[in-house]
Amino acid sequence: MEPMTIREILEAVHGSLLGEFGDLNRTVARVETDSRTIHAGSLFIPLSGERFDGHAYINSALEGGAAGCFTQRERESYLPGKFYIKVDSTQRALRDLAKYYKAKFPIPVIAITGSVGKTTTKDMVAAVLGEKYNVLKTEGNLNNEIGVPTTLLRLKPEHQLAVLELGMNHAGEIDYLSALVEPDVVLMTNIGDSHIEHFGSREKILEAKSEIFHHAKPGALAVLNGDDPLLNTLPGKLPFTFLRVGAEAELDYRASDLESDGKSRLTCRVCTPKGAFPVEIPALGDHMIYPTLMAAAVGEHFGLTPDEIASGVLHFAPTKMRMNILHRQDNITILNDTYNANPQSMRAAVQVLSNANGEHKIAVLGDMFELGPLAPALHAGIGEYLGKAGIQCLVAVGELAKHIYTAAQEAGVPQCFYCETKEQAKPVLDELVKPDATILVKASRGMAMEELVEYLLTITKEA
Repeated sequence: MEPMTIREILEAVHGSLLGEFGDLNRTVARVETDSRTIHAGSLFIPLSGERFDGHAYINSALEGGAAGCFTQRERESYLPGKFYIKVDSTQRALRDLAKYYKAKFPIPVIAITGSVGKTTTKDMVAAVLGEKYNVLKTEGNLNNEIGVPTTLLRLKPEHQLAVLELGMNHAGEIDYLSALVEPDVVLMTNIGDSHIEHFGSREKILEAKSEIFHHAKPGALAVLNGDDPLLNTLPGKLPFTFLRVGAEAELDYRASDLESDGKSRLTCRVCTPKGAFPVEIPALGDHMIYPTLMAAAVGEHFGLTPDEIASGVLHFAPTKMRMNILHRQDNITILNDTYNANPQSMRAAVQVLSNANGEHKIAVLGDMFELGPLAPALHAGIGEYLGKAGIQCLVAVGELAKHIYTAAQEAGVPQCFYCETKEQAKPVLDELVKPDATILVKASRGMAMEELVEYLLTITKEA
């Protein structure tokens, strides 16, 4: 963050100064929301949630080195030499500050939303654009009402483009974020069942995701997954330029001649309105054509050549726990896809496992959350899909995963094991892991299945 004066901050958030501190020309070059990792001279923003109130940690943050803080209420006392800015809402003030700061850097913003594949698409687009431009991108999965403004506050004069991921779990959240980022380019990956518990139908999810257009720049470019039937209803309804990508022949950007080495890479031919060229994708799964094609479309929009796009795709590196491929001794491969899960991403991961090399295919699958009354049926659907995909072994972990287990048995998966907890799964894995095995580990974030990945690393040897 470039330094901002207290005077600027007060103007940005419409705040008022409390206490006796009066040096409005003092500058701040860092904003933080976690009092445990505070840096000297920073601005501490205490956020509140259902189970916590950051105001309780204001003194700790200030004593730890923060120069000042936001607060929603007056304090009983004020530490000398520290500034306090009163605001109506600290979360809203964080957004207002980020919007004010963003205005200092009039660069194009690419905003990405969708049910599945947002983070992978963000990483792929940033990798491609990074061949020509200095790109700010969302780190990890900081895609919410706190993460997006925090990302924007990392802007520097050297940045030429920003690639931002916008997530949601309730209506209105994308509108809130869109008003902040005001995208020049909108990418929509798909509409699936993620968070359907809160919306009731995919149509309602589409409606909520489409809030991204509420604050898009006039004449913005929209790049859609053209193989998604719900997204295909948008062109013609909105005053934007639309490009569609996918596998169908009539789409603007297509992938042909897709081949996989079954170990770590895909190759395909990218067909665009300007021509066709080969790319090598350092990842597995046919679904990887979508982030690749979206990156190609955005790359061409910003003037990249085919060689630059292909080079950027080759430099793609997935975010941690997003289908990370871990090669071990004895030709054992661990597919760490534990960051999150929903029915669409779970099926895609199972397909990766099905197509991967290795004599023994083991799926270690846990609960998928926020599916509401549809949860039993959607978990059972994964079990059925395991049978169709020819997976030889399932280890189901968690209460909801029992539906995967039961359906997988009925679908003819040869070996099925059910474990209520991750601890119960460990001795099962001890027996199952052997040479030439490929093991997929996946579940929703709340399951923390990376613990089983760590365990697999201890019972296998580094390659």
